[in-house]
Amino acid sequence: MTEEPPKIIFPCEYPIKVLGRACEAFQPTVMAIFHSHAEGFDVSGVVVKDSRKGTFQSITITIEAKSEAQLSLIHRELMDTGLVSMVI
Repeated sequence: MTEEPPKIIFPCEYPIKVLGRACEAFQPTVMAIFHSHAEGFDVSGVVVKDSRKGTFQSITITIEAKSEAQLSLIHRELMDTGLVSMVI
């Protein structure tokens, strides 16, 4: 018997971590995508961390997710930038 993962109940607070190579365009590009698809998120709660050698960065943003479609769209647009290595 296989157990299904729990379903997300929308709307909900949903943290998203975006990982990519540190470059000048990384943060502004990621933030622009979130601003266009998750209006009103708390910018003061954004957490940016550099890797030990400064090669990579992670940006964690918590949004009020409204639907699975919204999350999929954000993921697709982030990956399409060519700047993002992974979205968790």
